[in-house]
Amino acid sequence: MVQVSLTPTAEQHFMHSALTWEDFQTLQTVLTPRGVRVSYFQGEVELLTVSDWHGLIAGNLGYLLEMYLLQNLIRFIGLEDFSIEILATASAQADKAYCFEERKSVPDLAVEVVITGERETKLKRYAALKVPEVWFWINNKIRVYRLDEDTNKYCLTPNSSWLPNLDLSRLAISATQEFRADAVQAFSG
Repeated sequence: MVQVSLTPTAEQHFMHSALTWEDFQTLQTVLTPRGVRVSYFQGEVELLTVSDWHGLIAGNLGYLLEMYLLQNLIRFIGLEDFSIEILATASAQADKAYCFEERKSVPDLAVEVVITGERETKLKRYAALKVPEVWFWINNKIRVYRLDEDTNKYCLTPNSSWLPNLDLSRLAISATQEFRADAVQAFSG
């Protein structure tokens, strides 16, 4: 019998096509408790193991963003590893998700840390789920995508429509600090 470690030190990313929604749900049930993220879009399943680096950046991003929201008295509901699904169509699990002003079944903002994998499939998945704004942290930069309701496609925008005064460059760089206190100092400084 061959044993496979499901918690590698490096992040791993796998895509598999032509699976049914039922196949996806079976994989999700088996792998999610083992720390593997399982996402679905029109028969394509993505499996992702999350590295320590991914977790560190996602944790810092969430902490710094929530610190900013609280300092600016912005009403929000923060959700971690929140699964958004439309039966037999799409499923996604953002690193961080936020609803502003009230709880919604689909968050206003999804935040993804991308170490490995590609964002185009993720954007299609989020578009099917009708998430208004998606941020990708990639290589020390945050890219903001806003959903165009007429075309149901995302457009790259320089700022967040929810948080137009937030310094995204500073946030992106600050999130890479290993120690949270250093991240706060870099972001606030």
